[in-house]
Amino acid sequence: MTESAKTAKLTIGDKSVDLSIMSPTLGPDVIDIRKLYADMDVFTYDPGFTSTGSCESAITFIDGDKGELLYRGYPIDQLAEKSHYLEVCYLLLYGELPTAAQMEDFESRVTHHTMLHEQMKNFYSGFRRDAHPMAVVCGVVGAMSAFYHDSTDISDPWQREVATIRLIAKLPTIVAWAFKYSVGQPMVYPRNDLDYASNFLHMCFAVPAEPYEVNPILARAMDRIFTLHADHEQNASTSTVRLAGSSGANPFACIAAGVACLWGPAHGGANQACLEMLREIGSVDRIPEYVNRAKDKNDPFRLMGFGHRVYKNFDPRAKVMQQTAKEVLDLLGVADNPLLQVAQELERIALEDPYFKEKKLYPNVDFYSGIILEAMGFPTELFTPIFALARTVGWISQWKEMLEEPVQKIGRPRQLYTGATYRDYTDVEKR
Repeated sequence: MTESAKTAKLTIGDKSVDLSIMSPTLGPDVIDIRKLYADMDVFTYDPGFTSTGSCESAITFIDGDKGELLYRGYPIDQLAEKSHYLEVCYLLLYGELPTAAQMEDFESRVTHHTMLHEQMKNFYSGFRRDAHPMAVVCGVVGAMSAFYHDSTDISDPWQREVATIRLIAKLPTIVAWAFKYSVGQPMVYPRNDLDYASNFLHMCFAVPAEPYEVNPILARAMDRIFTLHADHEQNASTSTVRLAGSSGANPFACIAAGVACLWGPAHGGANQACLEMLREIGSVDRIPEYVNRAKDKNDPFRLMGFGHRVYKNFDPRAKVMQQTAKEVLDLLGVADNPLLQVAQELERIALEDPYFKEKKLYPNVDFYSGIILEAMGFPTELFTPIFALARTVGWISQWKEMLEEPVQKIGRPRQLYTGATYRDYTDVEKR
């Protein structure tokens, strides 16, 4: 971020202030309003912070108009095609693609930290069997701070690094065990001979009674889902992690806060909502009815999994997922799965119908990832925990970046107060 020669002048009554304009490496210029309250006794009002930059960051960039997503400058489609999730993790955490030696060391450290403290198994049995897996994941991640005391001192760079590796390594185990617990199957321990995505699939679907071989096409699809969800700039859950971290909270508490925020249906729950919509539609012959309802302004029904708040063009992640979904469905077949038949027909209509094209309601990453996860055999309740698993590295990268900033301030948004003015207390007998 560099300070521009330009300034913005704000005048209120007989008082004026010149505000610096800062120029990022990509994206629109930013007006620095930090001295606005001190100099003018006013502050800005921006619900949802959609016009407010809360931080400087060098990690992820989104251009919604172009439909562009960059991790450290690298386009997401190139990373999804040529890279793999742990290499993307390294890139997000350290800023550059690793050398072969750096990659080997990083993969080794992650692989050898996948096991959970054995006593953490007890947490799972404390939850009801029908608890949402996201509730279990949130609780277990938060409990990590009770077991890994040697990596909670945020002022120690080495402890931050240890916490980073532990979180990335253990989240697949935490999520897989939440899944196993929900279906009443024995928990499967991680295997160091498998890659990150294959290990997760093995922990989810293997059983002690028979061998389970991970299909490489499914492992590649899983890896791409992880990669495409690894980070997405200053979204709600990332901002939550940063806000929690600004107070000095330990890393496990911060990531648990991110998990809790991600659970919301408007955020990480979107792919689950998409599958629930497909179930509501039920069969291909009912699609025209629901498409007409989606076009009716007076009908509250909305097609989930189409369009995006940030992208005003095709979601670049969806383009990658579209091909991946085809590979998975070709492998597993959809002939006997009405849900996936509905999804494929709905996708075809959305890509051809002039209404959807005009409104730019393209299928987004939630639409395709939900289809893939459903085809793999994951219940919809596990979609958001898988999203949390993938996003953990983004949260940690943003958290570390925040802690390494020269000037750190606790997050403290202001408010537009609309309550009662000053009034004296009235004794209860006089009310």
